Amino acid sequence: MCRSIKTLFNFDPPATDDEVRAASLQFVRKLSGSTRPSAANETAFAAAVDEVTAAARRLVDSLVTTAPPKNREEEAAKAKARAAKRFAR
Repeated sequence: MCRSIKTLFNFDPPATDDEVRAASLQFVRKLSGSTRPSAANETAFAAAVDEVTAAARRLVDSLVTTAPPKNREEEAAKAKARAAKRFAR
């Protein structure tokens, strides 16, 4: 999975539409192997992003859990610490 696609479920506040769309865009970029489609593929690329965004929003909105919501700042700090450890030389 793309490392830049972040978990969107079970956060307080919930994932925004912009966050869902950004993750969807990254997913479509990964699948297509292109960060910027050619003019011939632009319509198909945009349609795919729209469809993945709608599916991802439905998924995130329909999931349930008994776990308490995660704090965005705490999760970001954990990710930063993991990255520092991973890339430390």
